[in-house]
Amino acid sequence: MTQLDSRLLEILVCPVTKGALRYDAAAQELVSEQAGLAYPIRDGIPIMLVDEARKLVVSR
Repeated sequence: MTQLDSRLLEILVCPVTKGALRYDAAAQELVSEQAGLAYPIRDGIPIMLVDEARKLVVSR
C-alpha cells in the first residue's frame, strides 16, 4: 500500500467544492465529504476527475 505525501494532501482540494479532502489509506482514496465523492489513488497518483470518482453511500 502506497502512502500519500502529506505535503500533496495539504494542497489538493476537491475539484467540485474546492474543500478539504480526507485520505483513506485502506481504500486508497481521497474523500470529499462535502461533495459525497471519493477520488481514487492509482500507483500513488490521485485521480482528481469527477468522472473517475466513486459516489459515497449515505447511511441513514
